[in-house]
Amino acid sequence: MRVFVTGATGFVGSAVVQELLKAGHQVLGLARSEQAAKTLQAAGAEVHLGSLEDPDSLQSGARAADGVIHTGFNHDFSRFQENCELDRRAITALGKGLSGSDRPLIITSGIGLLAPGKLATEADRVPETSHNPRIATEQAADALLDQGINVSLLRLPPSVHGKGDHGFVPFLIQIAKDKGQSAYIAEGLNRWSAVERFDAAKLYRLALEKATPGARYHGVAEEGIAFFKIAEVIARRLKLPLVSLKSEEAAENFTWFEHFARLDCPTSSVQTREQLNWQPKGLSLLADIDQESYFLA
Repeated sequence: MRVFVTGATGFVGSAVVQELLKAGHQVLGLARSEQAAKTLQAAGAEVHLGSLEDPDSLQSGARAADGVIHTGFNHDFSRFQENCELDRRAITALGKGLSGSDRPLIITSGIGLLAPGKLATEADRVPETSHNPRIATEQAADALLDQGINVSLLRLPPSVHGKGDHGFVPFLIQIAKDKGQSAYIAEGLNRWSAVERFDAAKLYRLALEKATPGARYHGVAEEGIAFFKIAEVIARRLKLPLVSLKSEEAAENFTWFEHFARLDCPTSSVQTREQLNWQPKGLSLLADIDQESYFLA
């Protein structure tokens, strides 16, 4: 299968590219720069020049492929709402490129969209009362499904971890360095689900090969790790105090990251594992982040 991959040089997308090539698929990777193009070529992928901001390039990439995996997303949280709407437009463009066919489109969404505090399953939908701008992603997927596009969703947890991680755990590490303490809120019992990046990459491939319209998959290897345990590893590694914050102190310590520091999203992937025979084998989150590579910067 010739697969068009957006975000193909990103942390998750580059692992997806490796997984697809290893399984015998061809990869057409989206690249917006000469450096990204060289990276894709070195990995053994074809290059499709364009960007998430260029809907024509997304449509033509999708038309040229047997299937699409959309991992691209602008993670500049200072423009989060704008970037979520950009994702909606990108998904719409990819759908147009697949219109009139049954070629599959796998879209990346987030576990954090679901109702907090209870074990989420694949059957759960984003609450209608949600004010999270990332709801645009699932709305765009539903709109394509209504148009007859073979689209499915793969929800990722707060931590997709591994070497080269530049996501939420590195943010926490930097906050701890800046504040001189590794903190959690109250007892720190709110839970993050997690997955190692190459386990996630394998799930993308399996979802593509299964190509089930309307399916929702959870890329979750660990249902929920207490936040204070993550903070403990960071404190020990940085030799900083481990601090429990009162609720009203959280905003000053975590600033824009406060929402994620409070996130409580235990998540099941039982249905995903059964439907796709997915068996994650990577390191646990706590074992993975308890390595020097996470603290070199």
